[in-house]
Amino acid sequence: MSPYDTPRLPLHRRTLLGAAAAGAALAVVPSTAGAAGFGWSDDGSQYVVDTGAGLVFKVSKSTGDLTSLVHKGKEYEGYGGKHSHVESGLGTSTVTIAQTGSTVLVTVVHGTLRHYLAARAGFNNVYLWTDKADTSVTATRFIARLKPGIFPNEGSDSWVEGADTVIEAGDVWQRADGQTRSKHYSGVRVMDYTHIGYTTGSVGLWMVRSNHEKASGGPFYRSLLRHSNELGVGLYEILHYNQSQTEAMRFGLQGPYVLAFTDGGAPDPALYAANHDTSWVDGLALPNWVGAAGRGRVAGVGLAGMDPDHPYTVGFANADAQYWTGAAAGTGAFSCRGMLPGTYTLTVYKGELAVHTGTVTVTAGTATALHTITLADDPSTAPAIWRVGDWDGTPGAFKNAGLMTYAHPADVRAAPWTGNVVLDGGDVSGSFPCYLWKDVNDGVLVYFRLTAAQAAAAHTLRIGVTTAFLNGRPQVTVNDWVSAIPSPPTQPSTRSLTNGSYRGNNHTFTYVVPASAWKTDPSQYNVLRLNIVSGSTGTGFLSPGTAIDCVDLLP
Repeated sequence: MSPYDTPRLPLHRRTLLGAAAAGAALAVVPSTAGAAGFGWSDDGSQYVVDTGAGLVFKVSKSTGDLTSLVHKGKEYEGYGGKHSHVESGLGTSTVTIAQTGSTVLVTVVHGTLRHYLAARAGFNNVYLWTDKADTSVTATRFIARLKPGIFPNEGSDSWVEGADTVIEAGDVWQRADGQTRSKHYSGVRVMDYTHIGYTTGSVGLWMVRSNHEKASGGPFYRSLLRHSNELGVGLYEILHYNQSQTEAMRFGLQGPYVLAFTDGGAPDPALYAANHDTSWVDGLALPNWVGAAGRGRVAGVGLAGMDPDHPYTVGFANADAQYWTGAAAGTGAFSCRGMLPGTYTLTVYKGELAVHTGTVTVTAGTATALHTITLADDPSTAPAIWRVGDWDGTPGAFKNAGLMTYAHPADVRAAPWTGNVVLDGGDVSGSFPCYLWKDVNDGVLVYFRLTAAQAAAAHTLRIGVTTAFLNGRPQVTVNDWVSAIPSPPTQPSTRSLTNGSYRGNNHTFTYVVPASAWKTDPSQYNVLRLNIVSGSTGTGFLSPGTAIDCVDLLP
């Protein structure tokens, strides 16, 4: 099931209550309904919302910040004098409150941006939405700031500022034992998680992500999800993050995403985007909210030409929205529900490599059926004289790849970044480095033999990459023959490789190596040298570099 399968049914209309301008409240009497104690009140500077289930939260009437989260009498919110909010705080905003039966809704308006916080009677959750209309208000994230010392300070996204050492950009830390930590080191793709958070064993506090239809980067995007140190804890919902980003910002209403308290376990799966029955939202009259009746579905019979060793994902994207769903193993059947109407680019991914691209149109209230899609763009289907790695759009087959989504390349756990390999029939992928940098491991060598017949002909060398930093790209030397310097493909302009992400734009460099380049004696090794070239400069792991997907030589 797609992470965007979110059925929605109509409810009733709301009645607006509360302030008409920032800091100014109308004289209205808060009401209660449903769970005992449910309702809201006004303490003068904040709206106080009681869920009737043990959670009471407060929202600033002047800024819209979430300023308090008291669960069963214990305060969890805030650190360092800061509260929970969009970006680093919106500042002066118009904040109003409304109650409709068993739902309380707080509306925050700041310029063209609208942000919402809601409570439902009997649920220990805060439901949130953020609506970006344009770029006039910076909104890359919502961050829930939590008090230090409540939850364990552990994991690859935790550090101790008083003891650890900053080694890069103010946000990558190295511990005394040589291991590295950063808020960027979540280690998971957006498609792989439904919630993120912490538990003490008796209390859990989680951020349940939205369907991300208005976010950017696609199903394989990696971003900061949480962090912790001795100063405080952060949980994030990403609205649009620029690091390692491959897509433009999308605008519109994103949510609901949910701050959920539990008795220590994971949040209720009914809150997950794929399961969340948001029919109750329809009655809140949120601008730009689209219910089930305004959405459609795409269903595919299957995929032909699948590699059984790889998972397949079907993605849908246009300027307004993004969705994805997994394809069934064996048949490749897929279904993606809850999609906004429009025409989408449909992309089938083998692993993270696009192997088919088409278009599909989604119509509200209907299902678009697709016949079997034949996958014709898989480079693995081409026979190869030799191949190092696997064409799947990731560096996963290579040395250190498994560590790099939750650690820095300087981490003590990383194997040496050198990687000369000899191709004598065995799989050497595990000895070949997943990343190449101009200032770290430039000039990696690949030794291989050719038969006399093979050496008598020109051959095409292919190098697949998944991203690049500072336009780093490979120039190759085969024995005495040197290739031209290839043009750089479009890649993210920010840090990559060191921030837990290899995800950029997959690209294949091709080099036609003439017959005159080869050794004519079949007993002699040919030597392929890979050099990283760029017009930009840097040092160490911040020098020009690239992530390798696959290297092969075609007949």
